[in-house]
Amino acid sequence: MKDEFVKSIGIWGQRHYNYLKRKSPTVINTMRMKGTLEQYLQDVDRDAEEMFSQLVKQLAEQDGISEVLKVKNQMLWVQRMNNIRNRATEIVNTEIIFM
Repeated sequence: MKDEFVKSIGIWGQRHYNYLKRKSPTVINTMRMKGTLEQYLQDVDRDAEEMFSQLVKQLAEQDGISEVLKVKNQMLWVQRMNNIRNRATEIVNTEIIFM
């Protein structure tokens, strides 16, 4: 593989890299020649991770999920948090990864 550094990029950056490989290989080749691909993927990964973390917090607040629920009914808390994480993942994928 030409871009061995991709293994050291986070999951969001790797997803975006795979998307670009499928949809816009010329973009990857251009960035590769300019030497900007690795930094670009690191930036995408950082931005996506920040957005994901903020969304999870915001959605949990909106849905009223708290530590009290976690103590009272752990399974319900896990189910609701998984749902929130899935929603946040979809938003990040749409807004950043698959653009």
